[in-house]
Parts: sequence; structure tokens; C-alpha cells
Amino acid sequence: MGMSRRQMVAGLGGLAVSLAPGPALLDPRPAAAEPPPAVPQGVGPDRLALDEDFWRAVARQYRVSPDFVNLENGYYGIMPEPVRLAYHRNVDHLNEQSSRLLRTSYKAQADRVRERVATVLGASAQEIALTRGGTEALQNLIGGYNRLRPGDAVMYADLDYHSARYAMNWLRDRRGVSVERMVVPEPATRQAVLDAYATALRDHPKVKLLLLSHMNNRTGLVLPVREITAMARDSGVDVIVDAAHSWGQLDFTIGDLGADFAFFSLHKWMGAPLGSGFLYIRAGRLADIDPAFADETYPGDDIRSRVHSGTMDVAPILTVGTALDFHEVLGGPVKQSRLRFLRDRWVHQVRDIPDLEILTPEDPAMYGTMTAFRITGRTSEADNVALTDHLFEHHRIFTVRRGGPARGDCVRVTPALFTSRDDVDLLAAAVRDLVRRFRR
Repeated sequence: MGMSRRQMVAGLGGLAVSLAPGPALLDPRPAAAEPPPAVPQGVGPDRLALDEDFWRAVARQYRVSPDFVNLENGYYGIMPEPVRLAYHRNVDHLNEQSSRLLRTSYKAQADRVRERVATVLGASAQEIALTRGGTEALQNLIGGYNRLRPGDAVMYADLDYHSARYAMNWLRDRRGVSVERMVVPEPATRQAVLDAYATALRDHPKVKLLLLSHMNNRTGLVLPVREITAMARDSGVDVIVDAAHSWGQLDFTIGDLGADFAFFSLHKWMGAPLGSGFLYIRAGRLADIDPAFADETYPGDDIRSRVHSGTMDVAPILTVGTALDFHEVLGGPVKQSRLRFLRDRWVHQVRDIPDLEILTPEDPAMYGTMTAFRITGRTSEADNVALTDHLFEHHRIFTVRRGGPARGDCVRVTPALFTSRDDVDLLAAAVRDLVRRFRR
């Protein structure tokens, strides 16, 4: 049901668009599904990241409210127009065809989606099972992991996703294990992170399962997953990787992570509709994850038996192909460079401010676009809600407070592909005002 890359790029020569500066506005009229601008030949991703004319054309692919600057795009990455319109068509098609679609052509269509997802990820379709989001995927992997025995331990970090931590805590009763918690060092460096995980694994020899966030949803820190996974494997520890925020924001394939088990969201940085994600189990490791609720819909050697969602809204899944078309027209390297540029643009204007803590390091391998900050001494939930409220009420900038880091709460900033240079410049000025007002 998705547009082909050829279809999406075709006709760009006749695309008449205004390059006037300013944010993409919410137009109440039905929008046409225009393709994104073609990536210029011979222009590298880092150079293209600076081209505001190009990115204004990309921003026009999104229907964005003019009432505020949205810098909280980590919760849900909105659909670009070709995807939104395809989703509406799929909702209508599902509603018109009803059970006939579900009982006839849907499974074959879903299998084609699995093939597309697997190809972009660098995996085989037999290693992919579609889910209703990253949370369902993580619950099925963590809850289904069957190599734990009473007396074993599992481990997660302070920065890991709360729903994944809850599922790990559930293993205490489900599998009779103990639960260990470690702290990711702050400020973080690559070596400090590696040392922290090495120490945690050494000090907790009963740990058999480790939860590992590629990019965590609290501060945006990117961990050296491949190295930590190899370290854990040498200690006899399996790793489940949370890649919900990294895939589509960073340019990588599953082979770059070295992971045997991982879960992903499609409605964040791939821009698919809400209600789409998948889990990954490396070939040869399927037996280590139980079928979901003793599923008998698929045979035990089929990864789809590890997910049982019941009757679900299939329109998001049917739209994934169009989202991947949009992603591939721009390309992972181009998206990654632009998103890192937006982060650098505001961070480098404020990092010299006394009492302002930026919670991702300057090592480009350890961040994408999502970054958090804290005002020294302002570490409570109430403190940081006050900061986000001030940013919105006085500057019309929407951000979110995040809890979880051992050293205290923070404010998370998440630009998107439609975010302009002016938007993050506005944020930088607002942060200076914020520190002046709220510094202890």
C-alpha cells in the first residue's frame, strides 16, 4: 500500500513550492501528497544539514500547529503528509472491507511489510515480528525470555525506559529472580560508560539478562551497544536492546548493534502511524523466547508466534511501507546529520552558561537530536515541571520533564525533521532566560 521510491521522487521537476522562511503551518484544507524534495547529488549529509531551503521544503511535508514550537517529538514522531494520507486511505479501506480484508489479503500484505522492515534493518523477515508498538515488543521479549532460573538476576540502568523496567521487575515473580539496578555515569563518556557496565557485570555475577538502551528516552544518551553486548556475552549474559528511539534517528543496521534480541518503534523516527512496532530475534535464538500466551496460530518455529495481539487496527501496519518510502527518499545518513545539527545548534549556544548541565556529551557517537538539560540544584519533579511550564507560557516552546536519572530530573528537548534553525535559536535564547530566572 506504500508509494514506491520512484513514485515518490517522480514529478519533482514540476513541484512548485514556496521557500519563504517560517514554520510549517497547519492548513485546515485537505493536503495533497507531495513528495519530499530529492536529495541533491554530490552534496554530503553534513553539508545538506545546513541547507535551510532544503529543510523548509521537507518541513512542508508535515502539518504542524503554528501555536507553539514543538520540541517534544520523542513521544510520537508525527506522520509526513504522504504517510498521513495513506493512513487515512487504509483506515477507509479497512472500514469498507471489514472482515474480508482481515481474512483474505491482510496477512500477505503484513508479510510484505515485514520484508520491507527487515531489508531496511539489515535482517531477514524470519527474524521480525510486527507489534502494536515498542512496548508490546519489549513485554513479549522480556516476559518470554525463558533461560532464567530461580536465583538468577536481571539488570537495568537508571536511564532505561520505564515500561521496560517494569517488565524486568515483573520477572522477580514470574521467574523467581532478583533485580539489580545500575547507574549510568554522569557526565558520560564512552570509556566511563564501558567501565560502569564492566563493573556492574563483575559485581553481579548472578545476572543473566541485561536491558540495554541504545538511545535512552530520558537524556538521549547513545550507548556503545555493540561493545557492551560483547562484554555481556563474554560474561554469559544475554542482552535485550531497546532501539525504539534510535532507529530512524540514527543511521545503523541490526548488525551494528551485535544484538540477539531487540525491540523497535515505527511511530517515532520512522514516522509511521501510532500503533506500529516490531521485535527482533536473531536466527538461532527463537527457542529462548516463549510463544506469547502459548500461541497456536503459528508453529513454534515461526517468530510470529511470539506475538499475539488479537483483532487489532491493521491500518497502521498497512501504512508502514509508505513511511519507509519517505525515510528512504531522504536516507538515514541525511536524517541523522540534520537531527544532530539541530541539537548542536542550540547546545553550542548555551553550553557555556554557569549552572546549566547538558546531559549528553560532545562525542557525536553518543547523541542524536534528543538531549536533556538540568539547572544545577533543580532536580525535583516540581522544579522541572516549572521549567517546562515557563518555556511554554513565556516562549511558546513545548518540552517535557523527564525523571529517572540518578542525579535528578531534567528537561528533554527533541527537535524533528520539520524543526527549523530559527526554532532552536529561539530555544537557546529561552534557555538563557530560564537559567537567569531559576538559578538557585
